[in-house]
Amino acid sequence: MSKTTLVALAALAAPAAPATALAQHPLRHPADAVEIQFARSQPVAHYTLRVDTVDLSAFAVELRLRNVPDTFRLAMVAHPEYDDRYWRYVEDLRVAAAGGPGAVTRADSALWQVVAPGGEAVVRYRIRLPAAESPRAAWRPFLAATGGLVGGPHSFMYVVGATLAPAHVTLELPSTWEAVTGLEPTADPRTFFAPSAAVLVDSPMLVGQLRSWRFAVDGVPHRVVYWPLPGAAAFDTTALVSAIERLARGAVALFGRAPYRDYSFLLQDGAYGALEHRNSVTLGAPSTELASDRRSLLAEIAHEYFHTWNLMRIHPAEYGDVDYRPPPRTRGLWWSEGLTMLYADLLLRRAGLGAFDSTRVAHLEGLMGRYFGSPGNSRFSPESVSVIAYGTAPGALGDYSASTHLQGELLGAMLDLIVRDATNGARSIDDVMRAMLERFSGERGFGGRDVERTVAHVCGCTVRPFFEAHVRGSQAIDFDRYLRLIGMRARVSWTPALDRDGRPAADLRVSAWQPPGENALSLLISNPASVWGRAGLHSGDRLVAVNGAAVPSGEEFRGLRNRLKNGDTVTVEVRRATGPWRTSVVVAGYERPVVRLEEISAATERQRALRAQWIAGSPR
Repeated sequence: MSKTTLVALAALAAPAAPATALAQHPLRHPADAVEIQFARSQPVAHYTLRVDTVDLSAFAVELRLRNVPDTFRLAMVAHPEYDDRYWRYVEDLRVAAAGGPGAVTRADSALWQVVAPGGEAVVRYRIRLPAAESPRAAWRPFLAATGGLVGGPHSFMYVVGATLAPAHVTLELPSTWEAVTGLEPTADPRTFFAPSAAVLVDSPMLVGQLRSWRFAVDGVPHRVVYWPLPGAAAFDTTALVSAIERLARGAVALFGRAPYRDYSFLLQDGAYGALEHRNSVTLGAPSTELASDRRSLLAEIAHEYFHTWNLMRIHPAEYGDVDYRPPPRTRGLWWSEGLTMLYADLLLRRAGLGAFDSTRVAHLEGLMGRYFGSPGNSRFSPESVSVIAYGTAPGALGDYSASTHLQGELLGAMLDLIVRDATNGARSIDDVMRAMLERFSGERGFGGRDVERTVAHVCGCTVRPFFEAHVRGSQAIDFDRYLRLIGMRARVSWTPALDRDGRPAADLRVSAWQPPGENALSLLISNPASVWGRAGLHSGDRLVAVNGAAVPSGEEFRGLRNRLKNGDTVTVEVRRATGPWRTSVVVAGYERPVVRLEEISAATERQRALRAQWIAGSPR
């Protein structure tokens, strides 16, 4: 879900923050330091979240506080990747104080100042749910007649400067509903415990009429929970739970142990996407997909579950304590996302669950084809793409697009080959991942050069030229140089792109989105070599009309675009800083790269042995 702006390009060259900055200063903003004055007597917090099926447009939250000063601040957390800004939906915020009249005033968009004499306060508010989307994002709150998703960063305010204060959460739900969450259970089945604000806001709650299954890995409990839509398609629940268990066992075996007390897979019918948490994942799992082909869902589960280690524990240095302001952008997402992509594929293969690509060779061929097919991947460094991956508006790379996930997975694959070669097959990228967990799963996250140092330590070799060229720099990956280590090379050819029917596909590499507060759509060109780029269109052009008619929404633009065929002529009118501009686009086919990996005839026995080890997905 990359959101980028042209202005963000200026951030690409900005120096990275020191890796130790957050370890030394858990509160990133000095203005918050004044809140620590009452840290010796941390607030006592108890939340009550109420769901009333009479009104499913909102839910109510009550926060009872003790040991607070007469004046304090409340805030809602900004998620580092998916900040949905639910402070926009706070309604009826009010306070009652023990020692006299209380008052609440807004200090910033996600920040409120509370005056509550007497050291005790009861804060009440409602979260009005935004208009339902279709399909629905699995990490966003929703309520329906038979259940919903609540809690997490979308629901709970926290006391600024007291993020280490524990809290209890009581749910008031319809009698037929249950609740599943990563928060710690208590003797009361409707009350849960959070040891800190960070845990509180990272533990969403799936509530309602749920189906659930359990298994254990090394004695650690795991739950698979499913919220079905009415009339949900039947699917093989035994096969699904068995597959998830095999993925969990593979990840735990890789790292040696599970880093959590228990884990919950919170699956929701009628939703898309997923979001990782410390000991749970919220994930869209349409029952129709589970009934037909669950490979995509299993790949998503493998990815998000692996984030339990590689992002939630092995975290970028910029991701520190909770805050109501977005954290500094990180240059390390190529590792957090890309290596997680690599292991999502590996976990499926090691568990014998099958993947979309028949072999690791075929998988790597596909990745390389995508890399060559989008020139932005070799035009912008993975660190710079990481900086603009989240939290910025589309278009930061101009008329190019690049994927930190794709770049990172390919870099991880090449580093794996380097490590295997340098250690004669005794070590692999698995050993690098375990070393990263050992070094950077505490308060201090990893910084720009920490991955390089860790790889060098594991392989006992020099990898600085690799990182200078392909991680910090934007030099195209020299695949043959690294494939040669296992006696292989790549053949790249260009062939006409085909549609599902085997006919030349139309070049539809253009999209549009609506910037906040603007009426006009903004164009996005993903490749300047497309027919749209060659016609003179650029990302950021404000769309005025297509074939003489206004296009009011991105959805309508997609529909219009998708109906185009080769040979069609489209007249596009846009507005730029220089004034109105008009062009004609003749829709035509385009070529895509096809990559084939082949064995070098002169490959040595050692190279062939390393290749066999790598193809098998063996740790060593």
